[in-house]
Amino acid sequence: MDKPRILVLYYTQTGQLKDIIDSVLSEIRDRLEIDYAEITPQKPFPFPWTPYTFFDAMPEAVLHIPPPVNPIRKDVFDKDYDLVIFGYQPWYLNPSQPITAFLQSEDARILKNKNVLTIVGSRNMWLNAQEKVKHYFQKQQAKLVGNIVLFDTNTNLISTLTVIRWAFSGRKEATKWLPAAGVQDKDIIEASRFGVTILNHIQQNKLHDLHAALLRQRSVLLDPGLVLLEQRGIKNFRYWAKFIREKGPAGDPNRKGRINLFKRLLLVGIFILSPISSLSAFIKKQLHKRKLLKDVDYFKGVDYEEGKI
Repeated sequence: MDKPRILVLYYTQTGQLKDIIDSVLSEIRDRLEIDYAEITPQKPFPFPWTPYTFFDAMPEAVLHIPPPVNPIRKDVFDKDYDLVIFGYQPWYLNPSQPITAFLQSEDARILKNKNVLTIVGSRNMWLNAQEKVKHYFQKQQAKLVGNIVLFDTNTNLISTLTVIRWAFSGRKEATKWLPAAGVQDKDIIEASRFGVTILNHIQQNKLHDLHAALLRQRSVLLDPGLVLLEQRGIKNFRYWAKFIREKGPAGDPNRKGRINLFKRLLLVGIFILSPISSLSAFIKKQLHKRKLLKDVDYFKGVDYEEGKI
């Protein structure tokens, strides 16, 4: 019997997402034929970031105006795949710029009529990013058959502090006062539990049931309050992205003043207003529990309805 064939498409800036994908496949690797096609920007983004370049990346991430990426390896277009694993991380509540660039490129045709499993590595908010990815998949007539989301399980404040340390200094490991940044190592290792489920559903030709099986393994955990916070956050990002972009494209010195203003207001929002927003979201969650639970079921799923967030 021929081994199932999987294509892994991914972009990772820090390497963490590749670790997650490798863990998911670790127990079934010998029973698969796997091709990896890494998505790479023509001009790599810096890592560690400088504070200005980090915040200057926001408008184009939110407005989906990314710089181009390199073509993916051409031999994958000559093969037939049972499943495409599509790994990405959100930037500013949207897919990272290299992922958006790929999905807008001619190479995105590799997804046409394919069964696709998304694997997301996130700080905590990923809903709008996944909705945008679903939209691009729909354009390519790709069928989303599953989603696995790993995120930093520390509190919002702690995860913000650790990701800032990681992004600007490159230091991921724990320090005296803060834990390690990013998705916890334990959660990455335990992601191996999904592999056999994926393999079985390919072999039994039951990929239409894959996501339901993954959900039973806790592939997507979602607090209803996060839906409210992200709905509020994406509105603010969209406003600021357009406001900054009025002054020019990425790197234009004419928009530096607005970038710095956005940076200051965002940090105030995270460290000062965030507890108030969390309280507001808690109250709203109690008042609109039925609708929120319906929204949670939708966002945990793989169907796509335009304008959900």
